[in-house]
Amino acid sequence: NELVSKIDKNNKTIRIGISGVPGVGKSTFIESFGLFLIEKGHKVAVLAVDPSSKRTGGSILGDKTRMEKLSIENKAFIRPSPNAGHLGGVTKKTRESILCLESAGYEFIFIETMGVGQAETEVYNMVDIFLVLLLPAGGDDLQGIKKGIIELADLLIVNKADQSLSSVANMTINDYQNALSIISSTRNGWHPKALKCSATENTGIIDIYKQIMKFIKIMKRNGNFFETRKRQNINWLWEIVQNNISNYIKNNIKNKKFTSYIENEILNENMDINKASNKILVNYLKNFK
Repeated sequence: NELVSKIDKNNKTIRIGISGVPGVGKSTFIESFGLFLIEKGHKVAVLAVDPSSKRTGGSILGDKTRMEKLSIENKAFIRPSPNAGHLGGVTKKTRESILCLESAGYEFIFIETMGVGQAETEVYNMVDIFLVLLLPAGGDDLQGIKKGIIELADLLIVNKADQSLSSVANMTINDYQNALSIISSTRNGWHPKALKCSATENTGIIDIYKQIMKFIKIMKRNGNFFETRKRQNINWLWEIVQNNISNYIKNNIKNKKFTSYIENEILNENMDINKASNKILVNYLKNFK
């Protein structure tokens, strides 16, 4: 914590959140885009989040193997991390990792979530621009990926728009563009756009780069870029508070004799669960004072 507090803020970097259904090609897209950025002289970092097993707690952490070319670049840094049960598609220390990477000189930082769903939106609160990747002919995905993700996306990108699927991808883009037209934008001065690309064929990457830079330019010009980062610090504050409270409960309350007594009462069906939770809370607050 002391080391992180010494890091100077850096508003010259670009933090990019990447989300999408499993199999949409998030890692392939990041590799293609990352190599493009390195060719332009930039340093690229990737924080990839892997789900942890609820049974064993382990994670595969195989994202580096899916970015073979990017992982051997001197100007690239890739770190897969387990979510360790943390909701929101990120890890508990993702924000700290971003600050360290910025301090180390990385200009573009990708945060790849472990999947897509209603809980994946936390990454939105730690990036400058949020990209959601989609599959061609995935109109039905509107239901699958939930409205919350679509509402937060700054760019919707139809990936895997290879030559054979180009026309299908165009139809998908039209579907999503129509969907975006009835959703109010979360960013002042910017309305979300739908684009297509093929990460394997390296097509459409330049257009996406141009849109990202255009977005950042608009957000900096109207001051939203800086205000967003300030608001994200408030979110971070309460996230730390919640984590500290959660750790306190885990380490100082769950193993107390009083808590064991309450649990036994529940097991023996002698106490209502809501009343039991209130008793633990009252006891915790009493001791906390």
